[in-house]
Amino acid sequence: MADLLTNNEMFYTLWEPKTKNRFLMYIDGVPTYLIRKTDRPKWTQERKTVDYINLQWFWKGKTTWSEITLELYDPVVPSATQVVFEWFRLSHESVTGRDGYQDFYKKEVTIDVLGPVGDKVEEWTLKGTFPTDYDGGTMEWENMGDHVLVTMKLSYDYAILQF
Repeated sequence: MADLLTNNEMFYTLWEPKTKNRFLMYIDGVPTYLIRKTDRPKWTQERKTVDYINLQWFWKGKTTWSEITLELYDPVVPSATQVVFEWFRLSHESVTGRDGYQDFYKKEVTIDVLGPVGDKVEEWTLKGTFPTDYDGGTMEWENMGDHVLVTMKLSYDYAILQF
C-alpha cells in the first residue's frame, strides 16, 4: 500500500535560495574586500572497472579536487598584484630561483556563504591552498574607467564542508 502524503509534502513549502553575491572569502594576507569572484570547491571521483565475462562492475578510485578560479580587484593600495606576488614568492623566488617549503606557501582558505541577513549558512575550508596560475589582466587606452582585475587559480589538497 502506498504511503499517504502529509500536508507539508503536498503544499508549498517556503525556502530561501542561496545567492551568488552573498559570500566572504578569507585568505591570510589577502584583504577580503579585494575578492570579487570565486568558484566553490569541485571534485571528481575516478571510476574503476572490473571486467567479468560479459559484465562490468564499478567502484570509486581516487578523488581529485579541482582548481578554483579567483578574481580580485586590483586597486592602487592595497595592490592585489603585490599581495598575490608576495604569496607566490613564498613558493618560488624569481630573483634567485629558489623554491620554498610547503609549510611557507600552503594556506588554509575559508569561504563563507551568507544568508539574507548576513548569517553564515555554509562554510567551506580548503586545506593546503596555493596559487598555481596568475593573470594580471590587460591594460588598454580604449576603456577608460574600467577596473583592473587580477585572476588566479588556486590548488588545494582537499576541502571540508563545515556546515
